[in-house]
Amino acid sequence: MGYIPHHSIEKTNLILDLISKKQKAHGANITNMNTPNYQRQDVSFGKYLGVADSPLETKLSKTLGPSPLNEEGGGQISISNELISMQKNSILYSMATRRMSALIQKMKQIAQVGR
Repeated sequence: MGYIPHHSIEKTNLILDLISKKQKAHGANITNMNTPNYQRQDVSFGKYLGVADSPLETKLSKTLGPSPLNEEGGGQISISNELISMQKNSILYSMATRRMSALIQKMKQIAQVGR
């Protein structure tokens, strides 16, 4: 069984939050694809998750949460590319929810053994 580090749940929760923000950005892109001067929005997982374990991360940044949520992606919006990216995002969401469910199940098992 083993111990479940608290940071595993926090990281999975962060990933779920980023997936949600990315899905909202895709929705905004599709909604505004004919809006003049609209800049395509995107969310970069790598930019935030790459520094999530950095010892330089401050308590304030942890409290405020992810910062590079909506970045201007630039370029023209292709409905097919947005829909493909939304499908990829959906797969990531499914994987992240399974991971969170597994972590919660392990916590339940640990709690029952401790009784």
